[in-house]
Amino acid sequence: MALVGTTIFSHILPVICGFFGIIMIISGSLENNKIKLGLGVVLFIIACVFPYLILSVLV
Repeated sequence: MALVGTTIFSHILPVICGFFGIIMIISGSLENNKIKLGLGVVLFIIACVFPYLILSVLV
């Protein structure tokens, strides 16, 4: 049986971070705002890497 934290860290938080990352990337590129664009890229990278880092520690 999986831990409750594994579902949160592998399915819920990456989707939320990825969604807001894509929204920030689109918003930053349309408004020519480099801060929003950079924040969106960072959020998307965190969404991609976060499950591997956390789940390797939990499991």
